Amino acid sequence: MVNILKANGEIEPFNEDKIRESIKRAGIPLQIQAKVLSHVKSKLYENIPSQEVYGHIDEFLGRKFHLGEIKYRLKSALMELGPTGYPFEDLVAAILASKGYSVQTRSILAGTCVSHEIDVIAQKNDEKMLIEAKFHNAPGIHTDLHVSLYTKARLEDLRDKYQFSNAWIFTNTKITPDALTYALCVGMKVTGWNYPQNEGVRDLVEQNKLYPITMLSSLSQSQKQILLENHIVLLSEILKNEASLDVLGIQTDKKKAIIADAKQILS
Repeated sequence: MVNILKANGEIEPFNEDKIRESIKRAGIPLQIQAKVLSHVKSKLYENIPSQEVYGHIDEFLGRKFHLGEIKYRLKSALMELGPTGYPFEDLVAAILASKGYSVQTRSILAGTCVSHEIDVIAQKNDEKMLIEAKFHNAPGIHTDLHVSLYTKARLEDLRDKYQFSNAWIFTNTKITPDALTYALCVGMKVTGWNYPQNEGVRDLVEQNKLYPITMLSSLSQSQKQILLENHIVLLSEILKNEASLDVLGIQTDKKKAIIADAKQILS
């Protein structure tokens, strides 16, 4: 059995079922899935880095099934929302809005002891949530215990004064076992890349088609940054307001190509 070197330095056996599930989630037809897996297995060697494994998937899909390759790259697209965490905060706000919450981003609140910058405040009926949006822009970096600890501390400093019901941690990567255990022990909510099952960030983005503009192959990295700096984070925002692309200073034909690219991903 060939072993895989994960991004965090851990070694684990190659898991065929894990690869199959990942390919399936990208919307690749069943008849293509087996060919993708066969291609990946032909490239394996002992302690192959996990990024190289997924690179071979991208390579195959890029040749055979372009749309599936785009959706398959959702995780890396979320990591491109940096270098600041603000676009991820906007994505989290959009996720919560899709769940019926009214949202407010980047609020400065004076607590009993000190002031705090709160990433997102989400309210629905009598529930008012303090949201900590923890963004990482590289694989293998997990949200650790200190995030759970300081989120709980912020909640306690602000709870009574602002009537917060609870705190909720969102992260675009995984959360460490200690961080998750502590958060759940003190009653906080947690949403990670693939946690809870069927309700992780990946699931919520896919279910509500909240795909970020970083998934667009028709945009350069610098163009993506310009849009993000202008608080244009979602593909749906481009389609609702095509004039939002004017900040790029591009010609009409290029704008049409970007819009067509966005429509294809959201279809």
